[in-house]
Amino acid sequence: MNIYIARHGETKWNIEGRMQGFKNSDLTQRGISDARSLGESLKDIDFDCIYSSPLGRALDTAKYIRQDDNTKIILDDSLKELNLGLWEGMTHEEIKEKYPIQYNNFREHPESFESQGGESFLELIKRVEKGLNNIIKDENHENILIVTHTCVIKAISIIVKGNDVKDFWNLPFINNTSLTILEVINKEIKVLLEADVSHLKQ
Repeated sequence: MNIYIARHGETKWNIEGRMQGFKNSDLTQRGISDARSLGESLKDIDFDCIYSSPLGRALDTAKYIRQDDNTKIILDDSLKELNLGLWEGMTHEEIKEKYPIQYNNFREHPESFESQGGESFLELIKRVEKGLNNIIKDENHENILIVTHTCVIKAISIIVKGNDVKDFWNLPFINNTSLTILEVINKEIKVLLEADVSHLKQ
């Protein structure tokens, strides 16, 4: 089984530097265009189904990637972005000013991060691991597409590579509509491609 994992397209809040989390922000025109470009690059892949975060920016991206075919989209709560609690809708500068210690932990020491009414990174990893296990247990699937968010993709990387939560923000950077591909053989997972953006128009 091959699992193709895409981050959602660019949103208005991405441009404004606002934390999104469980809240939603609409795709920009660039976000829509990039999602369509990713869909075009994947048009020859016969996906058994698409798993999407139910948040609008991810679901809309999934629909633009899918284009005109009727591949089933399954909404999966385990693929939602990290719940950022009180930070959602705030800019990075506002958070840095109001919560300097936790903002620094968020960026530099994820193992020590304590969310203001949301999730820790460890809680996210546990949620994502449960969801990923549910997705890969259907051995009849050959190709699956997942459309989700930065922190979920980082969590999947931690799970697959066996890394510690302190390594959460290790490179590569997860750009909007970037593509990661996993290969699953006998429940062993291997990274084939990570954070690729070669489909984007320069």
